[in-house]
Amino acid sequence: MRLPKDLSGRELARRLLQFGYEVTRQKGSHIRLTTVRSGEHHVTVPDHAALRAGTLNAVLSDVAAHAGLSRDEVLQMLFGA
Repeated sequence: MRLPKDLSGRELARRLLQFGYEVTRQKGSHIRLTTVRSGEHHVTVPDHAALRAGTLNAVLSDVAAHAGLSRDEVLQMLFGA
């Protein structure tokens, strides 16, 4: 599955709620999300209008590694049709 091109940082943070992530703080233009599912895990998402493909890929890969899934499985769960 292809990465979305116009996904904002806020939208990604909202979609990550289904993986148990919650916004724990925001400093400047970075949103810190934390989950306690399968152990505590933190991920930082830039609060930009459109995330760059490499940044989005890195965040999704980090979430996938913590959840024990592949990046494509996470993409399907977040954006699948």
